[in-house]
Amino acid sequence: MKRAGILNVTGYAGAELARLLHAHPDIELAAVTGRSAAGKRLPDVFPHLWQIDLPIAESLEDVSVDVVLSALPHGAAAEQLLPHIERGVPVIDLSADFRLKRVDEYEASYKVTHPAPHLLQRAVFGLPELHRGEIAGAKLVAVPGCHATGVILALAPAFAAGLIEPDVVADTKTGLSGAGRALALAVHFPEADESVAPYGLDGHRHLPEMTQELGSLAEAPAPEITFVPHYIPMTRGILSTCYARARGRLAAMSAAEARVELRRAYDAFYADAPFVRVSDGAPSTKHVMGTNDAIVHPSVDLRSGRVVVACAIDNLGKGAAGAAVQCLNLMLGLPETAGLRQMALFP
Repeated sequence: MKRAGILNVTGYAGAELARLLHAHPDIELAAVTGRSAAGKRLPDVFPHLWQIDLPIAESLEDVSVDVVLSALPHGAAAEQLLPHIERGVPVIDLSADFRLKRVDEYEASYKVTHPAPHLLQRAVFGLPELHRGEIAGAKLVAVPGCHATGVILALAPAFAAGLIEPDVVADTKTGLSGAGRALALAVHFPEADESVAPYGLDGHRHLPEMTQELGSLAEAPAPEITFVPHYIPMTRGILSTCYARARGRLAAMSAAEARVELRRAYDAFYADAPFVRVSDGAPSTKHVMGTNDAIVHPSVDLRSGRVVVACAIDNLGKGAAGAAVQCLNLMLGLPETAGLRQMALFP
């Protein structure tokens, strides 16, 4: 039994990590931290976690753990993870601090100076569908942003097979839990209910991750992604709908041939991905709620000459805590699906 510690259990992603790890057959959740709630017990902060009667500490300094999972915000995560990394403890970070390879891109996107730029090349981007082997041998893994996860999973097979042009439009709809627990007017119930609102139109922070990862799969030139996320009045889930013009042989096919070719590329790409299901119909966020699953539906609209791909994930599952546990399994040599076989909560 491996012992895990969570940094910053008091956010939504941290609480979801605790819930998943408590049910994991091979992991003991040994300690949790949260400075704003230090001294309290976990059920005092999250009553739904009443089975996990752990004290919330200020740090993990006096606890022996086999792996550290951090749900701290960007900037603070790298700083607090440094001692664990230097001791050789496997680390999984849910913040943006180790996702990007270029420090200038990170600092431009997050408006902070990176506290450990020398570690960026060591870190592995924590999307097993692209980096399973690297994650298995890594000591430092960066879980992707939730929007980046949905868009990358939607587009990776098409770029890898050379079936789409580089100019892509990605539209996402996200539940309000993606904004975190801090109070903000945009996600205040009277403001958000019965409303849909775009944000990040001048450049969302997850865009560089999409470009970095899809660029490694695409033929030249590099992808040019227009990305616009939207808040909608639901708690969890992200639906990513991506549009790109068909390329090469796909553009020359009939509609029926193009659909078969596109589906063949997606089925082959995700053949060994236990949490990605390529579906015949359009996905719904309800179909993945509470899971680590991704449902991807590729389609072709030859009237406009475009490939349209939709991907549904739970932003706290495959978009955060579930992905972290999937990476943890690979890093510790456990079955990739351990602790993650929950079916969706429905309705």
